[in-house]
Amino acid sequence: MRRLIRLLLKNKTVAKILQKLVLNLHSKTYNLSGTLASVLNDGIHPKHNIMKYKEWFIDNIQKDWVVLDVGCNTGMMPEVMSAKAKFVYGIEIVPKLVEEAKNKRQRSNIEFICADATTFDYTPLEAIDCVTLSNVLEHIEYRVEFLQKLIQQIKWNDKKRLLIRVPMIDREWIAVYKKELGLEYRLDHTHFTEYTYEQLRDELKEAGIEILSYHVKFGEIYTVCEVK
Repeated sequence: MRRLIRLLLKNKTVAKILQKLVLNLHSKTYNLSGTLASVLNDGIHPKHNIMKYKEWFIDNIQKDWVVLDVGCNTGMMPEVMSAKAKFVYGIEIVPKLVEEAKNKRQRSNIEFICADATTFDYTPLEAIDCVTLSNVLEHIEYRVEFLQKLIQQIKWNDKKRLLIRVPMIDREWIAVYKKELGLEYRLDHTHFTEYTYEQLRDELKEAGIEILSYHVKFGEIYTVCEVK
């Protein structure tokens, strides 16, 4: 039986049929693994402790800054940064998530805003020292236009700084292979893109943003940026 299975697996026709099934299963089990891990960790995804991305954002802001966190979800990033920053704005489009943020993570130096970040009027806000986007940019379809609008509307204090974290498509060969086969390759089906460094660099450059430094960790790109 084992010999027969080995012979079948070496057959190109069989391999072609099985490959797509296995790759689709790979995507589904990846997402399921995250869900189960969160349940076992009291509702908190273990990636938060493993990846330590929050620490990177904190290390790159200063205590007298006013920060705008775009796509703040349930307010975790604003809460974390509020311990160091002077003031933090958190904007999120989903009312339920904003309600949770206000109920669980409201602080005296945080203002949560329920709005679409791509159409929101930023002009009434206080002067901003830094904009943070943590796994947010990939969810926006017209990213260059959004960034240009954001930069133009914001009142800036001194330098125009951005801290941006995005997922990479070339995090592993299998993601690129899935895309080549026309299969679902994204970490999240709501992503409009997943990046190579070159794509991110060119996209930001088109929006008038320069990457000052970057590093790659766990298949994600972390960039410290300024408007040129």
